[in-house]
Amino acid sequence: MVTAARRVVVKVGSSSLTTAAGGIDEQRVDALVDALGGLATSGREVVLVSSGAIAAGLAPLQLRRRPRDLATQQAAASVGQGLLIGRYATGFARHGRTVGQVLLTVDDVTRRAHYRNAYRTLRKLLDLGALPIVNENDTVATEEIRFGDNDRLAALVAALVHADLLVLLSDVDALYTGSPSDPASERIAEVADESDLAGIKISSPGRSGVGTGGMVTKVEAARIATGFGIPVVLTSAPLAEAALAGEEVGTLFHAATSRPAARLFWLAHATAPRGRLHLDAGAVTAVVARRKSLLPAGIVAVDGSFAAGDPVDLVDTEGAPVARGLVNYDAVELPALLGRSTPELAAELGPGYEREVVHRDDLVLL
Repeated sequence: MVTAARRVVVKVGSSSLTTAAGGIDEQRVDALVDALGGLATSGREVVLVSSGAIAAGLAPLQLRRRPRDLATQQAAASVGQGLLIGRYATGFARHGRTVGQVLLTVDDVTRRAHYRNAYRTLRKLLDLGALPIVNENDTVATEEIRFGDNDRLAALVAALVHADLLVLLSDVDALYTGSPSDPASERIAEVADESDLAGIKISSPGRSGVGTGGMVTKVEAARIATGFGIPVVLTSAPLAEAALAGEEVGTLFHAATSRPAARLFWLAHATAPRGRLHLDAGAVTAVVARRKSLLPAGIVAVDGSFAAGDPVDLVDTEGAPVARGLVNYDAVELPALLGRSTPELAAELGPGYEREVVHRDDLVLL
């Protein structure tokens, strides 16, 4: 499964690339580059999703720890991103590979036009024999358009380029039944499906000195990728070469047996809802159990500011999201339509109001 993968996405975290005080750890970067460079020169396509821009900028700016405010984070990223990509360019040149920098925000994988543009760029880089290096665009990303961690970004990139394998590298060598520091914890070699995670307490240590992720984000990224039919290997950066060679290291998450339509996958995992439609019990049953379109008659309230075509969450009577879909009306239009049948609306307002609020083809259950 691993050695047969022709297109591989590899994600590496900040703590695996930098020193404890901040700044790039050249030996760690070179070790990773050698592992991936060998893979690329063997004829396989490699996309690297790399954290580390903010961390790399700490020491040059004489910052002792990762800043909490967004402006200082962006300043550190603007300094560190150039240093990081420069180091990668020098390292991969030893293997005869040219690198291309691709900086993304959430908008680039949530809005369909941006999504297609990102795909075309990555696809062309691979066609030209270059090795794309992807990172969140921390220099311009605001709180509203941040991924929050590069694990989710890596899973979405893997789906975007239709990867055969996603490898998540961190400072932990595998998923364990408990805390990795507990001698009683055992390594979980394989996760075939969600039932293999039952009873396992997956804790996140929170933000470390330079990184933002934890095991929770990595398992969630594995769920996203495997749900799209992409197997995932979770291990530590020093074991990258062994993992890519197919050795039994880390944890292997098996891919789902069926791959969903790319459009529905995009809707479920790569979109941020712009609003919420509150459904009555009958509408919840129609949408969830009977897979019907959502009509105005089943909506009791509307939250948010959105335009026709935006993604919105459909929530049940308790306020829990049950589905996500692309809405056919602006937020300002909907309140006057709630609770009314489409024939009634068409008779009063015209045939344009006989359409569904969310068509079933533009709707995915959560």
